Amino acid sequence: MSNMLTPVMIPEKVNFDADDSGRIIVKGPLGELQHLVPPELDVQIDSEAGSVKVERRRNGKKVRALHGLHRNLIANMVQGVSSGFSKILEIHGTGFTVNLQGKQLVLKIGFCHDVRFDVPENISVEIERNSAQPGNPARFKLNGIDKHELGQFAANIRKVRPPEPYKGKGIRYADEHVQRKEGKAFAGLE
Repeated sequence: MSNMLTPVMIPEKVNFDADDSGRIIVKGPLGELQHLVPPELDVQIDSEAGSVKVERRRNGKKVRALHGLHRNLIANMVQGVSSGFSKILEIHGTGFTVNLQGKQLVLKIGFCHDVRFDVPENISVEIERNSAQPGNPARFKLNGIDKHELGQFAANIRKVRPPEPYKGKGIRYADEHVQRKEGKAFAGLE
C-alpha cells in the first residue's frame, strides 16, 4: 500500500516554499497563500520535476484522511495563486438587483431593506447584469485565490435568499438546477 498520492505539479510562475515547522508558502502572480501541514505528514519539494509530494509518516486511519485532505489543499493553493477561482451567482426575481458600492455588495432581493455584504480583501466582484427581469436574472461573479474563503462567501450570500421551489425566486449558483414544484391545483366547483 502506497503512502503517497499523485504529486502536485508546480507551474513555472509559482514559487513554493516549505520550512521544518510544516508551514508552506505558495506565491504566484495572483498573490500569496500560507498553510500549516500537520506533523504526521511530510512535504517533499522536487525542484527538478517541478512538483510537490505529500507523504505520511504513519499509516493510521486518521493520518490517511489528513493525507488526502492536505494534498488537495496544497493543489488548491497552487491553482489559486496561478489561475484563481471563480463562482457565478444569479438572482432570480423581477426587480431584484445587485450593485457594488465601494467595498460592499448591495442586494435588493424583495426585503424591506437592502442586504449588504462587506467584500473580503482577497475577493473581487464583477457585476455582469445588475437587474433581474423575467427570464433574464441578475448575475455577478466572485473571483479569489483562496477556494475555501470564496466558497464560504458565496454560500453566505446564497443563504440570505435561497431559491424557492415554486417560482424559483432567490439567489442561486449559475450552474445550479432548482427542482420546481407544482403549486396547489384549484378545485373548481361543478
